[in-house]
Order: sequence, then structure tokens, then C-alpha cells
Amino acid sequence: MALVPFDDRDGLIWFDGVMVPWREAKIHVLSHGLHYASGVFEGERAYSGNIFKLRAHTERLIASGRILGFEIPYTADEIDDACRAVVAANNLVDAYVRPLAWRGTEQLSVSAQQTKIHLMVATWAWPNLFGDNRMKGVRLDMAEWRRPHPQTAPTASKAAGLYMIGTLAKHAAEAKGFDDALMLDWRGQVSEGTGANVFFVIDGELHTPTPDCFLDGITRRVVMSLARARQMTVVERAMWPEDMAKASEVFLVGTAAEVTPVRQIGELHYTPGPVTEMLLGAFEKLVRMSPGEVEALAA
Repeated sequence: MALVPFDDRDGLIWFDGVMVPWREAKIHVLSHGLHYASGVFEGERAYSGNIFKLRAHTERLIASGRILGFEIPYTADEIDDACRAVVAANNLVDAYVRPLAWRGTEQLSVSAQQTKIHLMVATWAWPNLFGDNRMKGVRLDMAEWRRPHPQTAPTASKAAGLYMIGTLAKHAAEAKGFDDALMLDWRGQVSEGTGANVFFVIDGELHTPTPDCFLDGITRRVVMSLARARQMTVVERAMWPEDMAKASEVFLVGTAAEVTPVRQIGELHYTPGPVTEMLLGAFEKLVRMSPGEVEALAA
């Protein structure tokens, strides 16, 4: 199927407080965010018309901007309203939602204190990241690129520049016939996929790397909560490549990946099993609840 370019689509994008026709939502080529990656973003999903964990995503967007040294000029309530409005304006019920904040054109140098901060929110129909491969399990290569030390990059921020590493790792994996890549960190410990957190089922327990140099994903925290509610032991710890051979099941989680079984990592093979299936089913049920029902469960 031919790809539809993202600059040539019908619809509306919320841009600095105004609904703009999709094809007219443009920025100048000398925007600081384009040259110096001074931007932060979120990935969200709407299910049955409700954006799942919207406030958590909005708060992380604002926090990410502050880590990069700028204040987004909208309140959390205004950003939430913008996200809901753009989904409604595009007549979508199940959709992916992408807020993005970036530095503008007032300065083009490493120093950017005088740049204006812009915000846009776009939305489009987008099924699970891995499509038809999802239920049979995806194949992951071991990436050569590694997640950086938190003193060398703003790893607690969902910063646009950090995803360059993921793109390089994913492209290399795809060139070898894999679906994605699993990344180690600067120490050689297991970290995450190129854009999703990873879980391992080991001796009936759920093990996942401690997020000390990558995002503690919102979907990650939701899945951990779902597992604990089902009396599973959840272990956050430093994980080394040799730990992966002890796992009976592996799966990825994230807004785009949702809950996706893994059937291969490098030379290791796994069979998607009952724990993955249970948590996937619980997650799919949860995201279809109303925001009030979700908050009541979390209380």
C-alpha cells in the first residue's frame, strides 16, 4: 500500500491555539527546533473517543519542555482541551494523537533564549505499530546503538533528539529483516526497544529494566499496575543480556506498540504465552473504559 505523505492530507491541526487546515500547518526552515532538536512531543491514543491517560501525557509534555529549558505557553487544561478538540474536529474516534512543542525562528544558534515556543497537536488514524505481526510476535535485532548516560543527554524528557538513536537502530534492524531492535544502555544493560519498554516473564514473575536512562513509559506503568492487580510479582531491576535467555515470554509496551508479544530477540526465540495474553486482554479492556472508570480503578 502506498504511503500518504504527512504534508498532503485532509484534516485540521491545532497550531498555536488555532485550527489550521492540514496542508497549511507549516513552519519556517530556519526554526530552531529543526536545526537543534529543541522540541518535545507526546504520543497518545484515543479509544472510543477518549484519549487514554491524557493528563499524564500532558504533564509529561510540560515537564519535558522544562527539562529542555523552556516553558510551554499553555496550561495543562488548555493542552488537554486542544487534544480533545483536534480529535473531534477530524471526526475520529480511535486515533493517534501527537502534541509537539518546539523553539521557533527568533534565534538560530546554540543559545536560544529569545525563541518563541510553539505548540501543535495533530491526530490521525493509526493501528497498532506492528500491524499484522503483532499477535504472532515481533522479531527484534540487538541494536549496536546504545541509550546514553543521563549525564550526557536529557533522558527523562521525551525529547525529539533522543529518537535519532532509535531511528538508526530500527533502520539497521529492518535492513536485516527484523521488525525492530532491542537497545542496551551505556553500561551494556538491557534498556528498551527503539520506542517501547520491554518486559520479560521469568519464573512466573514480570521483570523489566529500571528506567534510569530512558522513559518510564505511561503504558509501562499501566501494565505494571495491571499485573500487580492480578497478583503477579513485578520486578524492576538492572537486567543484563544473559537474563533474556531465562525468559519464557517477552513483550513490548508503549502508546504505539500497546502490548505486543515478542517471538525473537537476536538468536533467542520465545513463544507468546498466557501472561502476555492476559495482560494484553486487560489492557484492551482498560483503554475502552471511560476516563472516570479508569481513574476509579487507579484510586
